[in-house]
Amino acid sequence: MVKAGLIGLGKMGISHCSILGAHPDVDLCGVCDTSSFNLIPLKKYSPFKCFTDFKEMIDTCNPDCVFIATPTRFHTEAAMYAIERGVHLFVEKPLCVASQEAIELASKAEAAGVVNQVGFHNRFIGTFREARRLLSEGVLGEVYHFLGEAYGPVVLRAKGETWRSKKTEGGGCLYDYASHVIDLIGYYFGEPTRVKGTTIKEIFSSSVDDAVYSTLMFDNGLSGQLSINWSEETYRKMTTQITVWGKEGKLIADAQELKIYLRKDFPELNLKQGWNIRYITDLTEPVQFYLRGEEYSAQVDYFIKRVKEAQANGNINSFASALVTNKVIDLLLQDSLAEGTGPDSTRQLTKKRRTKFWLRRLLRL
Repeated sequence: MVKAGLIGLGKMGISHCSILGAHPDVDLCGVCDTSSFNLIPLKKYSPFKCFTDFKEMIDTCNPDCVFIATPTRFHTEAAMYAIERGVHLFVEKPLCVASQEAIELASKAEAAGVVNQVGFHNRFIGTFREARRLLSEGVLGEVYHFLGEAYGPVVLRAKGETWRSKKTEGGGCLYDYASHVIDLIGYYFGEPTRVKGTTIKEIFSSSVDDAVYSTLMFDNGLSGQLSINWSEETYRKMTTQITVWGKEGKLIADAQELKIYLRKDFPELNLKQGWNIRYITDLTEPVQFYLRGEEYSAQVDYFIKRVKEAQANGNINSFASALVTNKVIDLLLQDSLAEGTGPDSTRQLTKKRRTKFWLRRLLRL
């Protein structure tokens, strides 16, 4: 049995608690949250030891691995504490708000030889994994463009803030929604080296972004668009889609189906000229516990297996791979400031305009 600890009992923390609690190879030896309100039902109805201090939980329970599902800005402290004690780590996405912290975590985890994984669950969705396989097989020929999209109804009116809507804690749509798509782009094509024409837009929020649009470019000549909006009320829930164009065809993948258009037959992969469709039901491996989607259990199963086998290297969702997403987010932020299209640059521009106005008024006196 793998002894696991859980830090954070919000939406994702409760999901992990359910999956880990039902896992046949896991002993969930401790759960931790700073909110006594979140701990009350677990203290009353579950067998788990409950803590309000993650350090006390780790030192008392001595877990083999820890799942961190706190607000993003608290990831680093808890992860560092665990790494220093040789504890394997699963951290919810994004890895960190600050890239420098992500660099340090990736380096420390590698040096300590601990299994490390980040919760970018799209890599465990059958359609997205099959899309990557087909791209690696070259079915589209030379790929020259892509479009990565995510839309959903998270913020549909001006309202009170949560940790997700605070730049220093959650980071807004860029860190929450866009990070998923950026991670998929990195999974398919590697690390973009430049971005251009970035717009980071506030729609209803007052301190973080609600939409992100940009062009991502690679050294090999590949380019693509990023289009993200969590203030889109025409969607019932978050919807992610990747479209890829190549000289020999086109591929469209979302969480339900994979559509491939080819200019010629590809018999070795059972693909014909024209449109081919593969459905998620044909591409999903069964899991022993279903919650919200097979991908959530699948990523936990994958992590626990690697912990049992002490496979610290080669994780498809490692801290090092998540670091690529953090670096791209930095590029987007820098470009939006340079373009004057980010919330911060808009505020700075407004401040400059006010300063110029009052200077002109003073000069007239």
